[in-house]
Amino acid sequence: MWGQFPEPVTLVHKNRTVLAVNEAGQGMREVGTNCAQQGSPDAHRGCLANQALTSGKATYVKGEYNGRKMISYWLPLAGYPELFVHFGVGITIDYDAEPKQT
Repeated sequence: MWGQFPEPVTLVHKNRTVLAVNEAGQGMREVGTNCAQQGSPDAHRGCLANQALTSGKATYVKGEYNGRKMISYWLPLAGYPELFVHFGVGITIDYDAEPKQT
């Protein structure tokens, strides 16, 4: 489902084990690893995974990545209370600098 999405997307267990990664996320996250242990600890300070899992609702936060505006999302999966999808918009594409696509 997320194969053609141009930004990295991960399917994550509530214990933070990465279960799947789309094409754009290859090399950024590895299946079987703990997502919270990848990258710098500062990158995980705004994590809203627990909030999304507890509320059962999508959560997001605006921030910056490599000097670009981005929005990170945590999406709980209906019927699978231990799983969530995590992705950011603005990770691989600078949408402010990109021309409008038609």
